[in-house]
Amino acid sequence: MSEMVYERAIAFADEDGRRFDLVRVYAEEQPGGTWQGWIEFRSAEGESRTTERETTQSNREGVTYWATGLEPIFLEGALRRASTAARPRG
Repeated sequence: MSEMVYERAIAFADEDGRRFDLVRVYAEEQPGGTWQGWIEFRSAEGESRTTERETTQSNREGVTYWATGLEPIFLEGALRRASTAARPRG
């Protein structure tokens, strides 16, 4: 079961101009005991974009620590990855 381990209010826009103003990082324990983390971007309208796994750490606290060090430039790239994954391929 996933757990939200970090939340930050910060504004970004995707390539189509949609604004996202909340970043959440989630963590989930994997078989073998490691934890994976991913990022969710949420808009005021309730739209969300979620990345695939962004990190693997030895414990939940490791994912939280990783999340606290995320810089805006990394988050911009993560939003691009999440937006690309959300688009239909064709």
